[in-house]
Amino acid sequence: MEVERFVTKTLELLQEEREAEIEETRTWQETLSLKNLQHKGVCLLKLQTGSQRTGMYGRLLVVFEPRKNIGVSVLPSNSFGPGDIVGLYESEGCSQPSQLGSGVVTRVTQSSVSVAFDETQDSLSLDTDVLYNLMKLANDITYKRLTSALNSLNGYHSGPASNLINVLFGYSEPGVLSQPKDVEFVNAGLDESQKEAVTFALSQKDVAIIHGPPGTGKTTTVVEIILQAIKQGQKILCCAPSNVAVDNLVERLAKSKAKVLRLGHPARLLESIQKHSLDAVLAQSDNTSIIADIRKDMDKTYGEMKKVRDKGQRGNLKRELGELRRELKSREEAAVTQILKGASVVLATNTGACDDGPLKFLPDGHFDLVVIDECAQALESSCWIALLKAPKCILAGDYKQLPPTIKSQNAASKGLSVSLMERLIQKYGDTVVRMLTTQYRMNAAIMQWASENMYQGKLTAHPSVEKHLLRDLPGVADTEDTGIALLLIDTAGCGLSEMEDTDEQSKGNQGEADIVALHIKALTEAGVKNKDIAVIAPYNLQVDLLRQKLSHKHTDLEIKSVDGFQGREKEAVVLSLVRSNRKGEVGFLAEDRRINVAVTRARRQIVVVCDSQTVRNHEFLKSLVDYISEHGEVRTAFEYLDDLVPQNYTREHKDKQTEVKDSSTKQKPKKQEGKKHESEQKKSSESKAKGGGAARRPDKDAKDDSKPRGEGQTQSKQMEIKEQLLNFLKDVGQAELQFPSTLNSHDRLLVHQLSEELGLKHRSQGEGKDRHITVSRAQTGPGKAPKEPENNQEEVSTQPESTSETSAEPVDTEPLKVTSQPPLDLKSLHLERMRREQERRERKSQQSKRQETEAKAGKSKTKAGAVDIAAAATPEDDFDALIDAVVKADSVCGFVKCKASVLTLGQLCLYCNRQYCLSHHIPEVHGCGDKAKSHARMRISKEGVLYAGSGQKDKSMDPNKKAYLHRKLDSKLKDMASQRKSKTKDQKEH
Repeated sequence: MEVERFVTKTLELLQEEREAEIEETRTWQETLSLKNLQHKGVCLLKLQTGSQRTGMYGRLLVVFEPRKNIGVSVLPSNSFGPGDIVGLYESEGCSQPSQLGSGVVTRVTQSSVSVAFDETQDSLSLDTDVLYNLMKLANDITYKRLTSALNSLNGYHSGPASNLINVLFGYSEPGVLSQPKDVEFVNAGLDESQKEAVTFALSQKDVAIIHGPPGTGKTTTVVEIILQAIKQGQKILCCAPSNVAVDNLVERLAKSKAKVLRLGHPARLLESIQKHSLDAVLAQSDNTSIIADIRKDMDKTYGEMKKVRDKGQRGNLKRELGELRRELKSREEAAVTQILKGASVVLATNTGACDDGPLKFLPDGHFDLVVIDECAQALESSCWIALLKAPKCILAGDYKQLPPTIKSQNAASKGLSVSLMERLIQKYGDTVVRMLTTQYRMNAAIMQWASENMYQGKLTAHPSVEKHLLRDLPGVADTEDTGIALLLIDTAGCGLSEMEDTDEQSKGNQGEADIVALHIKALTEAGVKNKDIAVIAPYNLQVDLLRQKLSHKHTDLEIKSVDGFQGREKEAVVLSLVRSNRKGEVGFLAEDRRINVAVTRARRQIVVVCDSQTVRNHEFLKSLVDYISEHGEVRTAFEYLDDLVPQNYTREHKDKQTEVKDSSTKQKPKKQEGKKHESEQKKSSESKAKGGGAARRPDKDAKDDSKPRGEGQTQSKQMEIKEQLLNFLKDVGQAELQFPSTLNSHDRLLVHQLSEELGLKHRSQGEGKDRHITVSRAQTGPGKAPKEPENNQEEVSTQPESTSETSAEPVDTEPLKVTSQPPLDLKSLHLERMRREQERRERKSQQSKRQETEAKAGKSKTKAGAVDIAAAATPEDDFDALIDAVVKADSVCGFVKCKASVLTLGQLCLYCNRQYCLSHHIPEVHGCGDKAKSHARMRISKEGVLYAGSGQKDKSMDPNKKAYLHRKLDSKLKDMASQRKSKTKDQKEH
């Protein structure tokens, strides 16, 4: 039978998952030190008991706190949360023999952890002066509940869910109610797709599925369905896989004055809905005072039992404690049953709806309807805990988002990760599904990519959110960072490679973290609040790096993994994809649903920081990069970080460059096609605040031979621009050549690059869509000496910090080789970004010129060079005196206040053409450091080689060697630790 096969297979996979979880815990305990376990967040060391009391059902509640005598009152960073199973150990270790007991975490604050121990641990005696360790254990309670539910399903013969089981396993077809009732909507603001979904769900006899893509009002629809069912007199059990999802439903239902009851410990719930918890309602019942008195008697008896040493008296007190516990349980059960029957909607997590919880006090058939929200994120076996309690179910969720987290990849691949919702859609299709199509979260530009790639293009943005941007928020300025919805910050070719944590096999990228920090700074300075921004990364190591970088400056900023942010939303989301490697490996970024979740968390802006060359190797990620390139804005990492060393990807493909050069002439017929494509890009760019074109990397085109179309377009555009520049050089009568503002960022990049190689001056002017480039001939002034070449390499006097134009000495104008030079492209973009501050730099330049004029007139003590003296001369000056002044100024060091002679020993600076003594000839000493740095970067960009003074070589150790040394060190430390322990034991014996 289908049910038997499903149960048998699922039990096997659950066992495999359980073993994987236990194995992970065991491996951590055996291989990692206690400090490393605490660093991972799974262990808390050297805690002392703060208080002890009796909780619900007679459980012993103990509060653990850090040692007070060391002055630290805050717990270290940890992953402990309500519901976690923890082991209690003596402070010497966390091994199985030293375990004193196990309990459930009920509450976690910054300074304490509350743990509930079972009633069977009455003998647990905890001293306030003794230190204890807590460690997370594999949660076998959930596993037992799932196993119990599957066994109940397998043996289910008669009951309220009999027909539902037949439908969900295909024994019978889904039915429709013969006389569906007219619906008068409680919420009059529902859109058409939501109304249709509500009507459909109420008219189904057995099962209905509400497919709600991000932002489409799925929770609103589910709440309306529940309220309509209440109006029909039905009793509803509402579940979800997480406490947050359940609490969200409780908040929404409580506003409508429905009689709701939330199962679960109050410490696990949001403060705003704790009054609806079972404990809170129980505290307001008629039996409250009696139950409180019994608990006080239990606490008193428990305290006396700890003081008494006589076995007879301890036995009497223990029997008295047992009688009090039985009376307490009887009173509580009666009160709980009364409260449960009076509630219209009972809400709990999937596993919280189990038969060994409060619901065991209700009779079979009490519920008429089971609603499971976020069903796509729950194991199917967990859904059956609730499904067996009613004849009809409504499932809501989005199976295009992340499935439940599973540690065993083998179990996941065999089907454990397939949700009930996904399985039913595959079986019955549209006959049981209604999809919500109007979304109320995202700007249309953000929504469209997800709609096209995940939801068959069916989503539409509501007018209220269709065009909203960050600049529309109160108090937010209109800047180039707040006026865009889509932004791609590309790190390709910038040398920002990923790093790996060998212990956790996690990935990080410090360069991307720095870029994220700068963009967050730009947003907050523009007025965007920290609480409206989220930073998301797929890897835990990157999350840690981002928190270290940002948390102390932006306290309200949320930084989480993709999995941890599912179901949430923020005005702006910055997504760091981390992966950057020459092999093009993307790891588990290849999970399409994970990327869908990350992007659709954003309301007004999504920023993707990635190495486009790496992520383009995956088709789904490539679609995201291409979409943002076409409809948003593309920036390079050079626009954010000034000290980057370009990475020359094409050095591995030197043999292919000749082939590209030879084939360049064959690419000419594609020129018209390239022009057509560029004109389309120009049209789309006019509607954006900036160019918005795709900064497609030429090195990527040269490397990826499978994409000749992109390669042809890049080369044809390059040839077209080069032809215009060569014609300009031939036309002596033309003073300057101005390129139109319709060029996208990639075309402007080509203009800068080709002008640089042809020895032409090139200036970027204007902002946003009015930005354009003016090219003119390089002129040598009378007071400027030409730069001497070094090592047969042409010198480029690029001065981004002090001037808005970049000039170069004329070079040989033989036809350019059409080969990719990505470092030059990226560098040109960096220079373009520096020119954005043109007005500020021009003001500084004018100020410096005034100072120089004053110096020439003798108003400053700053020493003038020989060229400056000649330039400041007037026709009335004595020529002989002028010559004497020049000779005298040229014979001493050009550094301020230095009178050393440079006639015999001196050094000419290539950047300012002044003579300096050997103490001051270094550019960084006498003030030409920025120019020397710029020159060094340009040389690195061209040759891809580090020279003395141009930067630091990569001294990072080979990962394999590093891992080997780590293992060797761990082995040595383990041996030393074992020797130390044995020595201590020997001393104790003596």
